[in-house]
Amino acid sequence: MGRLSLKEKVMVATGAATRPADVPEQVADLKGHEQVNPPMNQRVMEWLERYNTEFDDALPAHISRAAFFAAVRSLLPTLARCTPASTLDALLACARFGLVPDGRHAVIVREGQMARFIPMAQGYVDLMCRGEVQSVVVEVVRENDHFQWVPTAPLGEDLVHVPARGMKSERGEATRVYAFAWFRNGQRSRAVVLDREEAEEIRDEHSRAYREAVAEGREDSYWHRYFLQMWMKSAVRRLPKYVRMSTELLTALMAADDAGEAGEAQSFHAPDPETARLLAEAEAAARAAEASQDTPAPTTTRRLPVKRWQPRRKPSRRARRGRKQPA
Repeated sequence: MGRLSLKEKVMVATGAATRPADVPEQVADLKGHEQVNPPMNQRVMEWLERYNTEFDDALPAHISRAAFFAAVRSLLPTLARCTPASTLDALLACARFGLVPDGRHAVIVREGQMARFIPMAQGYVDLMCRGEVQSVVVEVVRENDHFQWVPTAPLGEDLVHVPARGMKSERGEATRVYAFAWFRNGQRSRAVVLDREEAEEIRDEHSRAYREAVAEGREDSYWHRYFLQMWMKSAVRRLPKYVRMSTELLTALMAADDAGEAGEAQSFHAPDPETARLLAEAEAAARAAEASQDTPAPTTTRRLPVKRWQPRRKPSRRARRGRKQPA
């Protein structure tokens, strides 16, 4: 199957698509846990492969469709319980941002019958490092660690973190998460520090899935199961305001992330292939322009020729004889 038609895009946006007849329901064991069913997995993959052209267009050059689908195969028991529209929406959003749903850069989770794309902290870091950022540090502070943060102090003197010796359990519970970026020129950004209370406020205010799970007495939302990872991602999400860079792609990723939290379509927030190419070219041109201002270009202009001064020549005798004598 080729690119999505307008009708199919509307179905993805509204979740109106129904399960294809050749995609069977997921089986479950007596405890309700999802099980791997090889024939079913193969049929789900065959259905997804109908959209090969769409995924080829969405994925960046450094990620092959084979590598992307290799990560998707481990998600098949989850995807089989989701509507095809939401599955396609979540996977295309993930692909268009150049992220792999490997659990480290991004994940695809099931909320009811809806699939949802969740970029993780490392996914945000990857997008930042496509610009002026060399690397991003994200660390967890625990109860027995030595930690001091003075936001008004000069960079390099504002933050001190010395982890306590021993195993993670001996260091105590997590109390804070901080993040900062190193730029390619050797400088460092300001640090973002989030304590547990701030992370819980972000969760309670922005996660629809968490609120619904609490209302129904469940503890199966992603915030329930992976609180620390979401806490770390929340700290990284606040870094762009301290990073001097083009943030169009990061802004789009945040919009897609927020749309997933609200239960809305996500792929429409991701740049389409043509937009992604133009953004990449614009960012490269901006970096080249900044570099040209830092290092003066060599002067290639030639000096204009200057006529040398010459002494005035005396007229010849013949010329003097030819002159009329005054009366």
